[in-house]
Amino acid sequence: MRAALRFLAGTVVGVLIVLLLGAAPAQAAGYRYWSFWRWSDGGWVYQQQGPAVHVPADGEVEGWRFAVSPDGGQQAARPGPPGDFAALCAGTPAEAGRKRVAVVLDFGGPADAPARETPPEPRTACAVVPTRASSAEVLATVAPPLRYDVNGLLCAIAGYPRTGCGEQLGGAARPSGAGTTGTATGPTDATGATAAGASPGGIGPVLGIGAGLALVLAVAAGARWQSRRRR
Repeated sequence: MRAALRFLAGTVVGVLIVLLLGAAPAQAAGYRYWSFWRWSDGGWVYQQQGPAVHVPADGEVEGWRFAVSPDGGQQAARPGPPGDFAALCAGTPAEAGRKRVAVVLDFGGPADAPARETPPEPRTACAVVPTRASSAEVLATVAPPLRYDVNGLLCAIAGYPRTGCGEQLGGAARPSGAGTTGTATGPTDATGATAAGASPGGIGPVLGIGAGLALVLAVAAGARWQSRRRR
């Protein structure tokens, strides 16, 4: 009986080790897409609303960054250039009944670029638009042509890239300039919702550990019952 209990204990430990090793997080999938940001308190903050929904105020600075990021949302790469409105719109006079919105475009580096494409240099602009203009309308004013897919996902700014739209690239290392950890995953569409096909993150390992522990406990309870019965 003691030998059987030692064997059972070894089996339990082995099963737990296997389960814990299997629960190690897989390398995150990378997405190549344009992420949307706003300048606030001296830094770039991920824009929670999509460009078709958000209506920037006069004096706001919006940023766009094209990059391969392991996750979407706040984990995407931030624009590199700063968003100083006074500097970006210094040469653009205010107009009555209209607003000025500064825009920073960061096309990413060679590692972010699709095959056979070269990213343009970062650039800035100061849009003068109607007061109710959305971020999408601001962007269309300063960086045409824009390209969207059928789900409203912004695919290209100023014609870059020529092809592709938020494609998943499998495991990817975070490029330089990446942001901090957030909760959203995958590129977002024009309304800010997670794009179709983007993974929301799995809970499979957690469920696997729970099921494995339940199995181990059941085996242990059975062995104990058998031991008592034989006594």
